[in-house]
Amino acid sequence: MQSLADNLKSVTEKAPLELVTYGVAGLVGVTVLVKITRKSALDVFPTVGSSGLLGPYGGALKFLRNCSSMIRAGYSQYGGKPFKIAALGQWLVVVSEPKLVEELRKAPDEHMSFTEATNDALKIEYTLGYEIHHNAYHVPIIRSQLTRNLTALYPEIRDEIVVAFEETLQLNDHEWTTVPALDTAMKVICRTSNRLFVGLPLCMYSSSPPLPLRFTAKFRLPPFRSSAGRNADWMDLNIEFTVDVLKGGIIINMFPEFLAPLVGKLFTNVPAGTRRAEKHLRPIIEERQRFIDEYGRDWADKPNDMLAWLMDEAEGDERSVRLLAQRMLTVNFSAIHASPFPFMHTANPMLMSSFFADIIPSLYHLAANPQYVQPLREEIEAVVAKEGWSKIAMTKMRKVDSFLKETQRYDGIGSLSMSRKALKDFTFSDGTFIPKGTIVSVASRAIHHDSGIYDDADRFDPFRFADLRAEDGEAMKHQMVSTNPDFLSFGHGRHACPGRFFAANELKTMLAHVVMAYDVKLADGAPRPELFELGSGLGASPTAKVMFRKRV
Repeated sequence: MQSLADNLKSVTEKAPLELVTYGVAGLVGVTVLVKITRKSALDVFPTVGSSGLLGPYGGALKFLRNCSSMIRAGYSQYGGKPFKIAALGQWLVVVSEPKLVEELRKAPDEHMSFTEATNDALKIEYTLGYEIHHNAYHVPIIRSQLTRNLTALYPEIRDEIVVAFEETLQLNDHEWTTVPALDTAMKVICRTSNRLFVGLPLCMYSSSPPLPLRFTAKFRLPPFRSSAGRNADWMDLNIEFTVDVLKGGIIINMFPEFLAPLVGKLFTNVPAGTRRAEKHLRPIIEERQRFIDEYGRDWADKPNDMLAWLMDEAEGDERSVRLLAQRMLTVNFSAIHASPFPFMHTANPMLMSSFFADIIPSLYHLAANPQYVQPLREEIEAVVAKEGWSKIAMTKMRKVDSFLKETQRYDGIGSLSMSRKALKDFTFSDGTFIPKGTIVSVASRAIHHDSGIYDDADRFDPFRFADLRAEDGEAMKHQMVSTNPDFLSFGHGRHACPGRFFAANELKTMLAHVVMAYDVKLADGAPRPELFELGSGLGASPTAKVMFRKRV
């Protein structure tokens, strides 16, 4: 399988060249002439980026390369007032005042649509499928069944994280080993997520002997068996599918809307990915369906996983192998996509997590700052001594929670969040008029780096939120999964990430395991890797490496 770094390199190299070439035909002719000569109701907004004859088209490359600095400049220059920025062939209106953020959160979906903003960004109908866009029945499953089952399923999460790290790192005693951070984290997360999504049929244990793993004389991890029998092609498929969807979205967006169906067929690999998924899932789905037909919906030993929940809720054509396979790929996409690839100005309709946006920069912070390790270890040891490795233990690890939340604030997955598309004309209470068809987003990264909101906001303070939670009445507000107008990494309101509880649980378990089982560092003399930027998306360096060894 081509490495993730190579995939990302191909995207970034093509962005200013091949992708623009793809779009040349779509950016000329009548469509463009009409758009650049028509007087717009958005002309009243101050502009960040290109405002010349080509309008937003002229700012596309600036948006791809410098969006974060452009948003922060607009935030500072206009004092939190709305402004517009030239994105990929369109204007985005950016708001940041708490009052407007709240009004955007409360706006009815029939006025300001999260779903249609997402579809505009990712072209879901042509990348993930028509049914995914128009019947997102998987979202309440993530919000309800997945969240409710986290306590029962925690041993499987923990099991898979331990085995996945052990087998992916392949460490030799206590010698330092250099590994690519992004590829390593992606493999661990994909394996762990799929343990809950499709269970052991595609993550089957082999008959290898137990692999004991110790991290202190007092604490010992339980023995886990090797996973040589896990289906590598299924894991590779889900990682490759994520890249294909994101590539497809940006390519389709370079063309006028009327060409989207054709471009989706010509320049994406998504249909082939769906067929490949069908081959893996067909025997599992058909076997489970036979049990349902013979013994009823609640048959004995029924798996408790995402596929089972989807099959329970699917109706009509959605029960077909093809559409269930497509739905499972979408679930995996939502868990994997928040990597350095979120170059769109919104997120997908499931937005289960910011997995890579958290765990990889967290590893970089940890590796670059060994002074953070001991306070984390002391907390983890104390909690595990009382609660064991359990979901309840994760809720009590405030420093671990704070470390990840501060990474979200400091690094984050993008410059913008809470994107909505106006389905009809909309007016904010301050008189700001948003014409139909406009995308409105919140300047989340600029807010997160505002020292008027966060003390010394441009400094990474790993225990910032743990300290805030120690104050009276602040315990809930500052935990990782909480959202408010000043903290928008998971969005805010009814469209906030429905899988954030699953995400936080998995991320905290990963970080706690790394801290307790391994020593980590950057190569001698290496600086902390810089963020990678593409459009409004931000992510950890896709090529940086981290050194691991078994804890001494």
